[in-house]
Amino acid sequence: MTNAEAYDRGFAHLSSHTVGPLLASARQSRAPRVLDVGCGTGVVTAAALALGAEVTAVDCDPVMLRLIARRHPYAAIRQAALPDLPFGDEQFDCVAGNFVINHVPDAAASLRELRRVLRPAGTLALTWWKADEMTATSVFTEAIAAARVPYDPPARPFAAHATPPSFTALLEGAGFREAAVEAVRWRHQVDLAAWWTDVVEAGGPRFGMIGGQPPEIVERIRAEYLRLAAPYAGEGFPVCAYLARATR
Repeated sequence: MTNAEAYDRGFAHLSSHTVGPLLASARQSRAPRVLDVGCGTGVVTAAALALGAEVTAVDCDPVMLRLIARRHPYAAIRQAALPDLPFGDEQFDCVAGNFVINHVPDAAASLRELRRVLRPAGTLALTWWKADEMTATSVFTEAIAAARVPYDPPARPFAAHATPPSFTALLEGAGFREAAVEAVRWRHQVDLAAWWTDVVEAGGPRFGMIGGQPPEIVERIRAEYLRLAAPYAGEGFPVCAYLARATR
């Protein structure tokens, strides 16, 4: 289970950069009913509430949901995971998912489910990382390798759909219209020591193994991380995400 407080300090801060573009359609259409799917600690929920939307926030992690419920009592909170959502057909004007589609077990089935809960002409917006331009996390993988620690990273089943043409085809196959994907790039400026702490303490399937190592191994990986991350201390880590938009 993810450490929600560490995740909020680290990954949620990193992913907050895409919230504005993600909610652009909801802002333009003044969508009254927004579903934040894979809500995490609530960066999208907070922004949608600020737009005046009626927000339903969904996540599979009960710790995340308890945190978001404390922070945003006016949002409706539900525990669920794609591709199965506990809602009737055509319930929402906008569905927003910030870095969740890349974690689901079946992307095609998940898109069909998201289309089902959208009203006609409702909008969908989803983001995922461009893996080969994700320096803020790849530096951890490189540090583990440089420290000569055995590491078997989890599989990335979403990789088969991660390019704009492939994901556009997936959206169209699920019945969406006006599908388009764009790249969003920025620099993640962060204190290097704090970023290490937040990523390691957040746990999760990719880097949770670091915190489970003996202290001397953890320190060896940390030393390699600080060496590899040093060139990004000033301008920040270059990162890139894809943003997909479509209409039901």
